[in-house]
Amino acid sequence: MKLIARAPYALAAQLARVAAQLTPAGDGKLRTSLHARRGVVSRFTRWAADHRDPARPLLWMHAPSVGEGLQARPVLDLLRARHPEWQIVYTFFSPSAEKFARALAVDYTDYLPFDSAPDMATLCDALRPSALIFSKLDVWPVLAESAAARGIPLGMISATVSGISSRNGRIADWLLRDAYAALDRIGTVDSDDAQRLVSMGARASSLHVTGDTRYDQVALRAQQVDRASALLAPLASARPTLVAGSTWPSDEAPLLTAWRALRTRVPDARLIIAPHEPTPDHLEPVEQAAQRLGLSVARLGTDAQRTADVVVVDRVGVLGDLYALADVAFVGGGFHSAGLHSVVEPAAFGAPVLFGAQHRNARDAALLVRVGGGFAVGSSDAVETVLVRLFSDASVRVDAGARALALVSSGLGAAERSAALVEGLLLRGSSASDGRG
Repeated sequence: MKLIARAPYALAAQLARVAAQLTPAGDGKLRTSLHARRGVVSRFTRWAADHRDPARPLLWMHAPSVGEGLQARPVLDLLRARHPEWQIVYTFFSPSAEKFARALAVDYTDYLPFDSAPDMATLCDALRPSALIFSKLDVWPVLAESAAARGIPLGMISATVSGISSRNGRIADWLLRDAYAALDRIGTVDSDDAQRLVSMGARASSLHVTGDTRYDQVALRAQQVDRASALLAPLASARPTLVAGSTWPSDEAPLLTAWRALRTRVPDARLIIAPHEPTPDHLEPVEQAAQRLGLSVARLGTDAQRTADVVVVDRVGVLGDLYALADVAFVGGGFHSAGLHSVVEPAAFGAPVLFGAQHRNARDAALLVRVGGGFAVGSSDAVETVLVRLFSDASVRVDAGARALALVSSGLGAAERSAALVEGLLLRGSSASDGRG
């Protein structure tokens, strides 16, 4: 880390540590994030004292949120199956990832403490990892510095950075250039990502194009989905179905307007919509808007879902399976600037995918448009035009879906390549540890 950034960064970390000790439990992402870190370093040291076996290699994987965790999971699953003797520790940053992390096949998981020198030194000394791997892009500069000082090999998997990322700015350069330079091996999604990482400080010799492990993840989930499950079986229907996932109000307004117009052309069409935040404040306006448009509405899991024109999903964790019902999919986030959600999940089921026009940072969306499996739509009229074409002409719909699925298939194997990268680093770290012993 550059000297100009070191003092402000250390101060921010210290203030966050103090806030964690003072913040009471309660609702809200920030409060949860702070309170959850109360005593987190002690939890790590207790686990290490009770369970860390220095005779066994230990892999430390960090993925800040659920998206990065989804990229880490197929790699972790492969490594767990191949190396049951390894110990695996998984850390995350966002409260949204806590439930996801608890379901992983790892030995220990917890929040990563704030990136202060004392806490990162304590964790490195307690865990004594054979390798530390970051998923996707977020590298913590003090943690990387502390690990490198102890000879712990550092790596990154599914690394990707857009050309307009804020990490290309001056402040990010001050904070992160040395951390990227410290990485021993980096598996990038493609060659463009590799070039951008070099400009951000990564060593060219550390870079390997390994692909995006999410493709393996979504393909496996699509293969394993149970269409006879209690979730999907009651929704099985010959009705043309659009599944809209992770939508926001900015997506829902043009989508519902287009949907009413589509129904004049395809009267039996059905919409299953899963808002990104299934809270009453989000769900009820969707239901009211659909009813004002003359559409019958039901919640997921109710008897009325069998005949409803619009089925509203009021829970999380099921969208990845619901895409199995899609003749066509719509992915939210592209009608505002906060970011498009995953478009490869529905593509893995062979569904053509629509999304809003604001997807500059979404590599997968651009690829889907390029191959003809995805459609960027910027207004309700554009949504209607594409939906009418797809639902009115089965050959067009099937061809677009096949192109979407082919894109996912072309990306398979990234988990295998990433696992090999991690194995090489970890075995090197284990050998170095043995030599020091």
